[in-house]
Amino acid sequence: MKRSINKVAVLGSGIMGSRIACHFANIGVEVLLLDIAPKELSPEEQAKGLTLEKPAVKNRIVNTALQTAIKSNPSPVYSKKVVNKIKTGNFDDDMSKIAGYDWVIEVVVENLDIKKKVFEQVEQYRKAGTLITSNTSGIPIHLMAEGRSDDFKAHFCGTHFFNPPRYLKLLEIIPTPYTQPEIVDFLMHYGDKFLGKTTVLCKDTPAFIANRVGVYSIMALLHLVEKLDLTVEEVDKFTGPALGRPKSATFRTSDVVGLDTMIKVAKGLYDNCPNDKAHELFKLPAYVQKMEENKWLGDKTKQGFYKKTKSADGKTEILALDLKTLEYKPQQKVKSATLEMTKPVENLRERMKIFAKGKDKAGELFRHSSFGLFEYVSDRIPEISDELYRIDDAMRAGFGWELGPFELWDAVGVKEAIEGMEQYGNKAATWVQEMLEAGNTAFYKVENGTKKYYDIPSKSYKAVPGTDEFIILDNLRENKTLWKNSGVSIIDLGDGILNVEFHTKMNTIGGDVISGINKAIDMAEKDYRGLVIGNDGANFSAGANVGMIFMMAVEQEWDELNMAIRMFQNTSMRIRYSSIPVVVAPHNLTLGGGCEFSLHADHVQLSAETYMGLVEFGVGVIPGGGGTKEFALRASDEYRDDQIVQNALKDRFLTIGMAKVSTSGYEAYELGYLQKDKFSISMNRNRLLADAKAKAIELADAGYTKPVQRNDIKVLGKQGLGIVYAGANSMYSGHYISEHDKKISEKLGYVMCGGDLSAPTEVTEQYLLDLEREAFLSLAGERKSLERIQSIITKGKPLRN
Repeated sequence: MKRSINKVAVLGSGIMGSRIACHFANIGVEVLLLDIAPKELSPEEQAKGLTLEKPAVKNRIVNTALQTAIKSNPSPVYSKKVVNKIKTGNFDDDMSKIAGYDWVIEVVVENLDIKKKVFEQVEQYRKAGTLITSNTSGIPIHLMAEGRSDDFKAHFCGTHFFNPPRYLKLLEIIPTPYTQPEIVDFLMHYGDKFLGKTTVLCKDTPAFIANRVGVYSIMALLHLVEKLDLTVEEVDKFTGPALGRPKSATFRTSDVVGLDTMIKVAKGLYDNCPNDKAHELFKLPAYVQKMEENKWLGDKTKQGFYKKTKSADGKTEILALDLKTLEYKPQQKVKSATLEMTKPVENLRERMKIFAKGKDKAGELFRHSSFGLFEYVSDRIPEISDELYRIDDAMRAGFGWELGPFELWDAVGVKEAIEGMEQYGNKAATWVQEMLEAGNTAFYKVENGTKKYYDIPSKSYKAVPGTDEFIILDNLRENKTLWKNSGVSIIDLGDGILNVEFHTKMNTIGGDVISGINKAIDMAEKDYRGLVIGNDGANFSAGANVGMIFMMAVEQEWDELNMAIRMFQNTSMRIRYSSIPVVVAPHNLTLGGGCEFSLHADHVQLSAETYMGLVEFGVGVIPGGGGTKEFALRASDEYRDDQIVQNALKDRFLTIGMAKVSTSGYEAYELGYLQKDKFSISMNRNRLLADAKAKAIELADAGYTKPVQRNDIKVLGKQGLGIVYAGANSMYSGHYISEHDKKISEKLGYVMCGGDLSAPTEVTEQYLLDLEREAFLSLAGERKSLERIQSIITKGKPLRN
């Protein structure tokens, strides 16, 4: 049966329900969000003389929850416009409407009796064949299906989203013995392709996969803190980005999520897993019990492992909890020889080897926690999963680990880790020893560009399912790299398409990246059909290498800087005017030069989570790689005889002048960084490069021809300049901008208006590029611009001087 999802009903509008509803609206699905009707009037409703039967009262709970979600930060929606796809209602009046919906998701309170009552009501109205799932993190899924009809059971399973649903990529699918296999297959595919999730098939065991392993890992660490005499600051320093974990590390994450949430799952695991070898670890350490009694639960109670206060001089100060005295104290700087040794090592797997050999507290914590984790996950097979890759997928997508437990084990070395584990009192499961004895030295290997995992029942390696639809550059780099320098690699994606990948720090753009892109275009024009500019880094690009610009400006090497900017501009123009289609595939941070490359692409295939912007104003200059020219060109294309043309110019001017950065791929279109019919969005980041390659092939197959440079760009000259200068002067007079901001604004306006031409005139792209470069160079020579650049380089913060 062909199944499509056009309308989804979400039952329960709490933190999870409202945000799940928002994410379905993000992907264009019509959503009905329902909750209970209030049992009593609020004081405001009483004052207005309202009754419990009034629709405004009956829908108060659901409407308040939805508005709270929409206003939350980070936002659960890609754009404010998507909220229009959500209708609200209450269980009493509107449950019958679910008959017209394709998928009903229950997200009510974690209480089996309440859930069963909701399902009774659902079954009265649900149409046969409609999907019905529960979002639960602790209640066994099969218990919820008891007493339901055969059709309900056949179409019912667990779908465990992680909070916040927009940002955390894990979706656990938990079937019951009654769930039809085709329903499971559909949800696995739909979650991946349309919701942008890493879908992981789970068994109906306590806490499923991610929380079972993740909460074990946290609880083990909470006990280790006492054993190894570690501070809150030390643990968060040792278990954060250096280890390939989120910046919030361990204790800060606990504060954000809520200590009560973690305690609840830990207690559930203690009660429901009596035979777990790590059973006693799920008991709370004494200091956590005391924090629970004190209601120090994290951000929601204003204090947890950290507490934000004001110092005597009124400055905000974040204190850390002393776990011995349970008093808050100023944070202490953490020093570690092991961490210092890892700093210059970009390759995460190589960093793990350094941690494993560390002689200080960081190394000791790593060995204790990792060896315990290795024992735990190897023992959980086949209890929670038959395949080891599912555990890694769940931990990467649900907890933000760059390496899952088995990938981490591979990085340390399976044999080497087992030897270390024995010294620390840990023992790997028998199947791991058997794997090694059979001559298999790792849990994963790459063969012919395909990642394979060790399959325990067959004692052989099998391809990780579903990854054949992804392009993972790590798997291709060894055999498909055609050319490389210090900043880029050019990789053959097959089917006549090349990929140019950045691998500088933060994927910043300097001379090596510029030369690499030009080399890739040369190669593609000669022997291939198209080019993709994309990478697997944490960010697409943080923009131009400002350190290089700063050094040239300080040394007053104006000819060299002029040449560097010209090369940047020429590369942007070459991306647009090459004889082969160029598809840029941005994701996450896509700032400055990364944005400018996207502006000039034949097509932009971007991740839904793309934060794109021209942010040069913040470092005291204007976009100099073709961005200012391109916004002038796009403003020109928006001029209409029946409209005030200055409005289009003003909108484009303010986007650059306010350094607006999109909060999603969709908003990048609303801000004018993307053009209609010249961009597509990949919901699942894992599919981004494959989608970009497919687009390059599509453009080539359609008979791609080289575009012609524009010579019909209408600029307003003095007519536009007067408005720009008056606006900048007004903002400066009102103390909204500094004198230097005013100067940058006037330079920006000068370029976008085509200079001080006496009348509106049509000019060429090159004319605007020359103006853009001159303005950039003159601003780069200003002391205040150099101060701004220096602030970014040394402090990582913009300076408004």
